[in-house]
Amino acid sequence: MSTVLVTGVGAIMGYGLLKSIRAAAPHIRLVGTDIYDDAAGRAWCDSFVQAPLTSSPDYSSWLAQVIETHSVNLLIPGIEQDLHWLSDHREQVQALGCRIVLNNRELIDLSRDKWLMDQALAAIADPCRIPSLLNGSFEELVAQLGLPFLLKPRRSYASKGLVWVRQREDFEPHADALGTELMAQPIIGSADQEYTVAVFGDGKGSSFGAITLQRKLAADGSTAKAWVREDDSLDQAVARLCRHFKPVGPTNLQFRRAADGQWKLLEINPRISSTSSMRRAFGFNEAAMCLTFFLDNRAPERPVIRPGFAVRYIEDYVVYDRDHF
Repeated sequence: MSTVLVTGVGAIMGYGLLKSIRAAAPHIRLVGTDIYDDAAGRAWCDSFVQAPLTSSPDYSSWLAQVIETHSVNLLIPGIEQDLHWLSDHREQVQALGCRIVLNNRELIDLSRDKWLMDQALAAIADPCRIPSLLNGSFEELVAQLGLPFLLKPRRSYASKGLVWVRQREDFEPHADALGTELMAQPIIGSADQEYTVAVFGDGKGSSFGAITLQRKLAADGSTAKAWVREDDSLDQAVARLCRHFKPVGPTNLQFRRAADGQWKLLEINPRISSTSSMRRAFGFNEAAMCLTFFLDNRAPERPVIRPGFAVRYIEDYVVYDRDHF
């Protein structure tokens, strides 16, 4: 029996992974970790271990001990911070004899800084690129980007830290951070024209399948509602980007459709995203594909995608006979 370790099981992505693995492979033994002892994902783990922060000097030794104690065969990071630590220390973790769900190192590094990704897209003149600027006065930015425009954190996720600049007063408090922490971009399309595409990359420029969801965001930046969509022009854009960046395993690409119909890339997340549980419901089980590709060293079968609509809502997990998990 194989053992899979999932980190960050208190987050949507982490406990979504646990539920997806359980649905696809009930025989797998699941070990979950999280920095919080009362993480919701404990409900779907066979074993749980509270984790230190990845910034802790003890994290490396703690992880090695967990992998050894539980005879872990496959490690899947469930939050972005863990993904970055594992990518930076992949040789060290692989020496422990545990396989890891990790994407292309170069793609992970690019995804950590949106300006670096912008420059990578500029270098290949990809039409999905959204023009980005690191400097300029308010007047100069308005002349190039129009009003309103965005100030976007170079290092963030889930739409966190976005500043809408509609007038000078919106820009001035953030002017000093432009370049080092923020970059400026035009606003593309509208919120109802946002799409998230999941692919499972083969590392050679192609994929074992994909699913496209048109979505509406919740206040925290996660997907609140989603519709399965098919669009040949978007498929072509995704295929082109995959040929260049060569993703390995679960990869999430986020787009907006511009007013002229062109697709513009918001970001690439080289990991399983928080929408994975919705995707599983429509036939795209990234967690199960990870077991096949990373654990069994086989090519996953191409998934058959079902049409439909999904809405995310808050649900309760209740324990009656004790006051803890």
